[in-house]
Amino acid sequence: MAEGYLPIADHGLIGDLRTCALVGADATIDWFCAGRFDSPSVFGSLLDPERGGSWRLGPVGGAARTTQFYLPDSAILVTRFLTEEGVTEVHDFMPVLRSHDPDHRQRITRRVVAVRGHARIRMELAARPDYGRCDPTTEPVEGGVLVTGAGVRLGLTSTVDLDTTDGTVSAEVALDTGDEALFVLHVLGEDEDLRPDDCADTDRLFDQTARFWRDWLAQSTYAGRWREMVDRSAITLKLLTHEPSGAIIAAPTTSLPEEVGGGRNWDYRYVWIRDAAFSLYALLRLGFTDEAGAFIEWLSERIGSPETTDDDLGPLRVLYDIDGNLPHETELDHLRGYADSLPVRVGNGAVDQLQLDIYGELIDSVYLFNKYGPGISHDAWADLTRLLEWVLDNWEREDAGMWEIRDDPRAHTTSRLMCWVAIERMMRTARQRGLPGELARWAEVRDAIYARIMEHSWDDSVGAFMQHEGADTVDAGVLLMPMVKFVAPNDPRFVSTLQVVEERLVSDSLVFRYDLGHATDGLDGTEGTFSLCSFWYVEALTRLGRLDDARLALEKMFTYANHLGLYGEQVGLTGEQLGNFPQAFTHLGLISAALNLDRALG
Repeated sequence: MAEGYLPIADHGLIGDLRTCALVGADATIDWFCAGRFDSPSVFGSLLDPERGGSWRLGPVGGAARTTQFYLPDSAILVTRFLTEEGVTEVHDFMPVLRSHDPDHRQRITRRVVAVRGHARIRMELAARPDYGRCDPTTEPVEGGVLVTGAGVRLGLTSTVDLDTTDGTVSAEVALDTGDEALFVLHVLGEDEDLRPDDCADTDRLFDQTARFWRDWLAQSTYAGRWREMVDRSAITLKLLTHEPSGAIIAAPTTSLPEEVGGGRNWDYRYVWIRDAAFSLYALLRLGFTDEAGAFIEWLSERIGSPETTDDDLGPLRVLYDIDGNLPHETELDHLRGYADSLPVRVGNGAVDQLQLDIYGELIDSVYLFNKYGPGISHDAWADLTRLLEWVLDNWEREDAGMWEIRDDPRAHTTSRLMCWVAIERMMRTARQRGLPGELARWAEVRDAIYARIMEHSWDDSVGAFMQHEGADTVDAGVLLMPMVKFVAPNDPRFVSTLQVVEERLVSDSLVFRYDLGHATDGLDGTEGTFSLCSFWYVEALTRLGRLDDARLALEKMFTYANHLGLYGEQVGLTGEQLGNFPQAFTHLGLISAALNLDRALG
């Protein structure tokens, strides 16, 4: 590992349903975007220790050992320093007092407590707004320090004296058993001033935030074997929701590599229709209908929006920013990248791709929302019908597929599969609710897609559904076939396909998306196993009745979580977390796999 970088897995996540911060195992906040998830970073040393900025907190002279855990059933993170002089804790959280709080104020609260013995603690806050391109002004004011630059206005309050030098705010404090020091970073409005008495309110904020998370989690309907892992995944998905808008993002970070030192580095701080739809499914399965309803409202404003509709790409784009705009991809040449992995990207080029599978994933989730939630409105049904009309006319096109290849478009099997799902779920919803639709015409196209997959995606010589028509490679996406009811799990074609997937893509329960040794995707380098696919594998084994194999694969996957139960996108050869962190895809896959295996085990 390059000097100055923690392993990706050595991080916890805190947030306030508007943005998040990553807190390292050494209690350094090395990633934070003020205001909202997709704003330019204020702390970005995760991508460049020299330029990115950070908020460091720890014992002078270092600690012999550190540990981290979450306050049970919450998003309050505790980091413990164990030194020769004693034990000290840092309690990190972003206050959330109640749902949809009109008076919400964004802040990061850090409470340092000497649990036992003596500690001398040093704090250094080096904010570097605009992805490290701005050296801010630090100005002592009544009650603390004002930090401004690049359109960002922050205020730091504390119970100890603060010093300012060259854009960095620092402090040192000696603590004995029971003593505490407080540091609160406030995200201020353009003309907002610091409130000197804010630190006095920390205990109340801590208690109310803990209560908020416990009350929210109490709505979960899951009480199965793997409750701790499922609950942590649910809280993580909740942390990735933007409560004011209803948007659900894919991950809170950008450009964490799929191969350290490689170029497969992407910005995931946006709303991927696919990821959000799967998140919707996972939250619904746990009983969280409010989040699902909020996302449906967000989505209704995107469908057919003239600003983002494209005659060629269709009425729905692959991803949007929180406001529903298109985040086109650029590179930040001034940053080193995580462990010197370049380039660092902002925005995502997939926004200009055709990915037909998104329609099936979205409509499947809306179908579940209609089934388990309060139901969809007339306007929402009209919007979905317009989407479906476009799918009926375009399902035969070649596209970039769900893995967003940056190579020539292909007739991906999973794209055709999810177009089939889009039509089939619309037909189910229409029948259940008596909603209007040309069911006979819809059925005709649905059946044509089914026949096309069975005839052209199936390779009799291999005994498997292939990655795309004419391919000699397989794709883990075909594991979805029994999950979406396209085939029975014991269909000989699926049983044979699963066997080929196991031979070619499975490595000790971990699953690659596709075989990069034989397939091209338009990119250089390699990647790790894809954790969502590993959980899909658990579900496929479950549905096939191989319950012992499924349980073993799931338990093995749990061992790849970090010390807090969090996952990135991929797992490397030696078990390290790779890709943006934490990843909604992985956590929603865990929830679905655990729920279905629990039900099968009885």
